Amino acid sequence: MHIAVVGAGSLGSLLGGLLAREHDVTLVGRDPHMRRVASDGLAVTGVEQFRVSPAARTDTPPSADLALVAVKSDDTAAVAEQLTDCDLGACLSVQNGMGNEATLAAALDCAVLAGTCTYGARLQSPGTVAFTGRGEVALGAREGGESAAAERVSAAFTTAGVEATHATEMPARLWEKLAVNAAINATTALARVENGALADGSGADLAADAARETARVAREQGIDLPDERAVSLTREVVRDTAANRSSMLEDVAAGRRTEIDAINGYVVRVAAEPVPVNETLVRLVRTWTTGADVE
Repeated sequence: MHIAVVGAGSLGSLLGGLLAREHDVTLVGRDPHMRRVASDGLAVTGVEQFRVSPAARTDTPPSADLALVAVKSDDTAAVAEQLTDCDLGACLSVQNGMGNEATLAAALDCAVLAGTCTYGARLQSPGTVAFTGRGEVALGAREGGESAAAERVSAAFTTAGVEATHATEMPARLWEKLAVNAAINATTALARVENGALADGSGADLAADAARETARVAREQGIDLPDERAVSLTREVVRDTAANRSSMLEDVAAGRRTEIDAINGYVVRVAAEPVPVNETLVRLVRTWTTGADVE
């Protein structure tokens, strides 16, 4: 399978590197990372250590069996437009936030799949990505139900050694992921702490409150997500990724724009009743963005 990984940063590079052991992979990202991969290959360190030689470029290829989209949510519309010129068999989003799949589906003629990913990755330097935690990719039809495209993609991932599940309940999984991200990302970014700092104390309480609010909004949207499950999933991710820095913390540390509007901001926008914890987190992160020199 020819897989174009669009958004080859930390997670995209790791998934692309893992998939390149079995498939024809093209990484699409920014220089100098792409330039180094093109010349020297991609080095993966950490949980597994290996080197592969995927194609690397800064623009989308003319065709691919699958576009694996891993860009930040603010870039989804631009990527969707770019992919209209690519002859695609299917498209899979493993992005943070909500609404990315709808944006892609509005522009593309192929099957657009929703995905969640719990693999841990960190871009160490141009040409090198650290594999910081083994996880799972769950993928399926964005509306839920069976999908022949999702079955093909999950089988291709599994063949390459990537833990993958064809999930028929992706709307619920996306809300579960949103609850975890709403709980962990903004909290760690504002406190400048690794995920493990939310295992107990004030940070854990704040994260749990954000998760509960998100679960309540999910139920308003017709998704059966109990408060207890949202909090339990958050605590599980905190435990399993204790040494990791959330993507939002990495963005803040690097002076980049964050995905706050697609995560906590989404909860605020669609909530029928006030969500004061998520609203406060959004306001604080936006205040930092306004006051910082971000990209």
